[in-house]
Amino acid sequence: MKIINYRLGDAVRAGCIVDNQVIDLHQAYVARLRAEGCPRAEQLAAALVPSNTIELLEGGEKSLEEAQKAVEFALENGLAIDRASVKIEAPVLKPNKIICVGHNYREHILEMKRELPEYPVIFAKFSNTIIGPEDDIPLPPITNQLDYEAEFAFVIGKRARNVKQAEALEYVAGYTIVNDVTARDLQRRTIQWLQGKTLDGSAPMGPWLVTKDEIPNPHSLDISLTVNGEERQRSNTRNLVFNVHYLVEFLSHIMTLEPGDVICTGTPGGVGVARNPQVFLQHGDVVRIEVESIGVLENRVAAVPSQVEVESSCR
Repeated sequence: MKIINYRLGDAVRAGCIVDNQVIDLHQAYVARLRAEGCPRAEQLAAALVPSNTIELLEGGEKSLEEAQKAVEFALENGLAIDRASVKIEAPVLKPNKIICVGHNYREHILEMKRELPEYPVIFAKFSNTIIGPEDDIPLPPITNQLDYEAEFAFVIGKRARNVKQAEALEYVAGYTIVNDVTARDLQRRTIQWLQGKTLDGSAPMGPWLVTKDEIPNPHSLDISLTVNGEERQRSNTRNLVFNVHYLVEFLSHIMTLEPGDVICTGTPGGVGVARNPQVFLQHGDVVRIEVESIGVLENRVAAVPSQVEVESSCR
């Protein structure tokens, strides 16, 4: 199942996409329950198949099973919406955590002239960075070195604490694509990367969340990135230094992982800052990321004015 958030008017709701048709999971489930004569269809649907994707994930396997029934009912009864009539948003909009892994593809580590890490290098992005597959990547005047990073990401499906590698996939809801857009000049101001990683709109995500049943092996997927049709990155998730199983165990021993948490697994070689000469994103560039079995995430870069002007109170 391909889980999405879609916008229709002012409302953003959890959905599923099938052959360019969008299905509102909650509304379809309500309709199914009513067709079965359920007297408390709205209340039951709110609990089992809510209209918010994170709440849907919090329902675990049971909610995803009922959501699949809703999809089947909608397709059988003509309840789907044409994709062209809605806007597709990021599949997870306000996760509790966005955890990123740096230096996790062997070729990227080599191009950055580093040694293979003994432990994962982790950092964070925040919800302000998330945009969807139909949004532009903002290029603000604060940076002259906006860079791309194609990333395979997984989303946590149930609360995870001190998980063993052998059980790791039981805690994964599914997989998506993230572009870890990075302002290199801000990133390198200090030894901490955070300021270069958290610009508004610097985490395009999507186009959907593919549930784990559709990708039984997350460690054999081709991943590539192009800018304006020119290939810049290509690898395979088998080249991850720390794979999904390891990361679930490692991270869950440090912190409690919650449903909806997004873990970005790192980027392959070929980033703009490591090229000779260096190349950075410019207004009008089109960045296209493709991950096998997931799909394509494509965004255009758009220059924007400074959003916030801070006036010092010190005179």
